[in-house]
Amino acid sequence: MIKRVAIQGIKGSFHHQVSLNYFSEPIDIIPLLSFSDVVNLLCSGEAEIGVIALENSIAGSIIPNYALIDSNSLHITGEYYLEVEHHLMALNGLTIEDIKEVCSHPMALLQCQLFFEKYPHIKLVEDKDTAEVAKRIKEQKLNGVAAIASINAAKIYDLNILASNIQTINQNETRFVILERLPNTNKDNNKASIKFMLDHKRGSLAAMLNVMSDCKLNLTKIQSLPKIETPWKYAFFVDVTFESFKDYEKAKSVMKIMAEEFKELGTYKNAKI
Repeated sequence: MIKRVAIQGIKGSFHHQVSLNYFSEPIDIIPLLSFSDVVNLLCSGEAEIGVIALENSIAGSIIPNYALIDSNSLHITGEYYLEVEHHLMALNGLTIEDIKEVCSHPMALLQCQLFFEKYPHIKLVEDKDTAEVAKRIKEQKLNGVAAIASINAAKIYDLNILASNIQTINQNETRFVILERLPNTNKDNNKASIKFMLDHKRGSLAAMLNVMSDCKLNLTKIQSLPKIETPWKYAFFVDVTFESFKDYEKAKSVMKIMAEEFKELGTYKNAKI
């Protein structure tokens, strides 16, 4: 059975590229315009798998996506790091001096901010998806409008690349996670994403981190997120890697006791070796 994979973005988007790279077997890609749409389709059972971006090496975490995963009780079953290269593209025959407006996803605009400081005449407009803008420019023959998207989008929608690799930092990676309704139970997994809440006692977070260290877990990410219904209360979203799954299970059993609330968001293979 060919699995249905929901992605944020259309053909030519970075999520599309990740899906093609990550899955070795044939898949049916379902393009959607928002992360919420991806999660809703996955929760409804209309898709077996979802692919969403979670953090970028330049712009940081996409915080609302942590909440989407948590509140919908989805499981992270894999991850993929994509080296992101942003290209400025428009209709054939145009030059960068002809461009009055650039539309793209807010994250892409943020990652290319320094480039556009050289072109104060260009207005930057936030949009839902990088590739969707490229498609719109082609279909509607938008003169004076450019998109920031992948080289694949330029090829698919027959646009001219006005400037290549315009991201501020060349080593620009985005981490994408694979979401499913059921957990990945493979005991060979060597990375976990967890969420916990602590009381306000002094040293409570330090004690939690000490447990991870004592059990030979390597902390690779920590992100706090306010608990909306409880002012000044925070949840911590943490990624850890480990060599032994038994070490992780030992740490997890202790952390469950120490935390006011503990939740495993998923265990999977570490893609960043």
